[in-house]
Amino acid sequence: MSNARKGLLAGIAAYSVWGLFALYWRWLGDIGAFELIAHRIVWSFVTIGIIILALRRWAEVKAALRKPKTALILTAASLAIGINWTIFVWGVNAGHTIEVSLGTFTTPLVSVAFGVIIFKERLGVLQWIALGLATIALVYLAFDYGRPPWLALGIGVTFSSYSLLKKITPTAPLPGLLTETIVLLPVALLVIAFLGVRGQTEFGHHGLANTLLVLTVGLVTVLPLVLFAVSAQIVPLSTVGILQYITPTLQLITGIFIFREPMPMARLIGFGLVWVALILYTYDALRKMSRSRRTRVTSEASVTDEMSVGVTEPI
Repeated sequence: MSNARKGLLAGIAAYSVWGLFALYWRWLGDIGAFELIAHRIVWSFVTIGIIILALRRWAEVKAALRKPKTALILTAASLAIGINWTIFVWGVNAGHTIEVSLGTFTTPLVSVAFGVIIFKERLGVLQWIALGLATIALVYLAFDYGRPPWLALGIGVTFSSYSLLKKITPTAPLPGLLTETIVLLPVALLVIAFLGVRGQTEFGHHGLANTLLVLTVGLVTVLPLVLFAVSAQIVPLSTVGILQYITPTLQLITGIFIFREPMPMARLIGFGLVWVALILYTYDALRKMSRSRRTRVTSEASVTDEMSVGVTEPI
């Protein structure tokens, strides 16, 4: 099997695992969202810690914690992902998987909005149309739900914030995630201890299968991250941009066909507006990548021609 195919399969697997997370959390629905997230943090710390020790990459974690700016960014990232995890788990187990999928669908567009607001980025016509359609869709869905789609907005804003913070820190994915779990670990342990003291802990009280499933949460968290890291090194960014829609699509399918959540025509129209916005956004992004690639190839060809006649460029 070629490296390109391996990278593609790894990417599909990563986004599929993320897309099927809703099933995993629903299987653990006897345990409250806060307790589940606390265990996710604890067991992710244990799992990633073992991997980091095995790979002898602990120095990267120490280096990140020693730099005040990097540590501050990773602390903010840990808070963003912690809130994101909590919203996701609570939403799925409360019967709002479809709304959660809406948040995942709109995340790329929220990231674009962040670029405009924070970095003063200038958008093209198609990007503005995509943002406008997404905004109209969210307002429309607010009327359909009878309230703002808070879960979708929460998912979109927290994950876009997390992605933004991760982009401005040089820490690699696994050491970065371990650092984030270290930041969240005291809170997780306090939650578990608090529930234990009050006699409200559910872990270990719903059979062996349930207990073992909770213990795998660290592995389930790390597996797609590793697969994604493998894919990102091989697969073109344009392909990754398309693969990312596997996750919300699987979430939506799970919500409609497995959890039997209602999807009236009015809500489907709102989702349709979001899908049109994403098609425009993706088309525009792919077009820009293609144009950039052609420019780079032309530039390289020009340099080659100059070198052939003895003209060199400074390095």
